[in-house]
Amino acid sequence: MIHAQGEPAHIQGEAIHVKGEPIVIKVESERIQGGHLHVQGEADRVQGPPIHSQGGSILDSSLGAWKNSVPVTTHTAALTSAQAEKLREVLERLGYDFETKPYAIFAARKGKLNVTVYEKGPKVLIQGKDTEEFIRFTLEPEVLGEARLGYEEILEPDRFEPHFGIDESGKGDFFGPLVIAGAYTDGAIARRLIDAGIMDSKRVTSAARIRALAAIIRATPGCTTAVIAIGPERYNAMFASFMNLNRLLAWGHARAIESLAAARPDCPRTLSDQFARPEVLQRALKEKGLTILLEQRTKGESDTAVAAASILARERFIDWMDKASATCGIKLPLGASESVVQAGRTLVARDGPGVLEKFAKLHFRTTHAVLGAGPPNRANLD
Repeated sequence: MIHAQGEPAHIQGEAIHVKGEPIVIKVESERIQGGHLHVQGEADRVQGPPIHSQGGSILDSSLGAWKNSVPVTTHTAALTSAQAEKLREVLERLGYDFETKPYAIFAARKGKLNVTVYEKGPKVLIQGKDTEEFIRFTLEPEVLGEARLGYEEILEPDRFEPHFGIDESGKGDFFGPLVIAGAYTDGAIARRLIDAGIMDSKRVTSAARIRALAAIIRATPGCTTAVIAIGPERYNAMFASFMNLNRLLAWGHARAIESLAAARPDCPRTLSDQFARPEVLQRALKEKGLTILLEQRTKGESDTAVAAASILARERFIDWMDKASATCGIKLPLGASESVVQAGRTLVARDGPGVLEKFAKLHFRTTHAVLGAGPPNRANLD
């Protein structure tokens, strides 16, 4: 029998029951050796106080001793539509104050805890000092119906195997560069990044937070990174040659993978977000003589290495935008909205149409709105 703080915990099939409540662990076998519970040869990771087995404790086999995790202050989790609605009901019952946020189905706040459910996914983002308590006592038992926090290595083993993650920033922004970044992770690196709160950059709205997370990634031992920034002047010249955004994007991905592979030649796999035409990226890798296994996946940013790459790419993009805004004396907005059109018109009125070559992606339809010229060929944008 295993005891958790004096309470009996029984192994029954694939679940550990503590105080009668099941904690589901999807494993194929459990074994007890020398008073320690092991799962598939690896020690079970549990966050919080040690779980004792006849006087022993559950160990982390890589350390040979109990390992406490870093307090969780940021967490994301995929939801079904039904789970998102259930979470809304739970938050209403608990007295959370609801507010509106861009791209969110709903957002709620109580004390120093923020809970946002985004349309894409849907996916929930939880932030604040009470994040871990909310996950363990509200999200997991009342909404998800299973324990996930601290069991990522078991539930999502691919995230902890050695691989590169690739992502980009600036693809949909009229002003600024196209930035493609990559990061290498393995089990130890992925765990460090998860505990540090690394997530998809689109979930991070603060530039200061992006820069802080990027610094953490670069400071993580063993986390090899690569950043390829294609400024507007070079971008426009390359687009004129490729005449297709997907081919240009694939070139940047392949260049980042090439750089990572030179530093980590033993890495067996690379992961990126799904291309509209997967063969475009495969062909770009072949042209560079890269034989690494390529995986393309929708919502690839849920992977830790891809999330780290997205942070690094976003950091380089916002740094470029800040410097360019200071250089031209006009705040260059993100995206391709009406405010972007107005900034473009102001820039052209002062410096002439040629100035856009230095700051903008000319094949965007926004160029037509700024200059009043004929729209670009739509086929070239795909």
